[in-house]
Amino acid sequence: MAIKLWKKIPNKIRTIILLTLLWCITTGGAFMFGTTQPNKWMVAKITKEVQNKVQAEWENYGFFEPEMNYTDNVSFVKAVTKCIDYVNLTTPVEQRVPREIIVAMAVLETGYGTSRFALKGNNLFGIRTWSKDQAQLKPKDNPDVEWGVKTYITKCQSVKDMVSIINRLPVYEDFRTVRDYQLQSGDHDVFALVPLLSEWSTNPNYTKLIISKIKKIRKILANEVAKKS
Repeated sequence: MAIKLWKKIPNKIRTIILLTLLWCITTGGAFMFGTTQPNKWMVAKITKEVQNKVQAEWENYGFFEPEMNYTDNVSFVKAVTKCIDYVNLTTPVEQRVPREIIVAMAVLETGYGTSRFALKGNNLFGIRTWSKDQAQLKPKDNPDVEWGVKTYITKCQSVKDMVSIINRLPVYEDFRTVRDYQLQSGDHDVFALVPLLSEWSTNPNYTKLIISKIKKIRKILANEVAKKS
């Protein structure tokens, strides 16, 4: 019966009906797929927009820079993390350096904040300067070198400077390119970014050491969580 009725409908109208049904099926399918399997690029874009909006709102609250107090490895990691959170309040999402990388570099450069440059100069990353007009500390074993390790008013200021250097210097352009791709795609992988920071040190094993520190810090924080649970 239904077939007979269908055949009585003019071809032009039947074509319109079929195209309408096809459009409904296609649109509905795309909607369902997008709901259950969202496009990672779109998710990353929305996340970035929301983070930047939150950052803009937080800047108006006038947050104060946190003090960096620590007595052991765990408290040092936590203190650096607080500084990173503070710096991120005024750093656009696309210019941020992954937290794990910053913490690992601070740990490696200062021995969990115990080095002379960290204690006396508030420098967590061995950042150097060749300007005689800039406050600095000379290496004890080589006080006559032309450069010195920069000193900062606070340790959080060295975190801010470290992020600025990576975002500014041409030698870290590849790092920024891969970071942009990860931010847009949502495929975050710190271990893919670390090798692109090899210029930070003359040590040929520097990036391998950073990766090792990241893994160790993850274990430290996991143990802390386990203790609380």
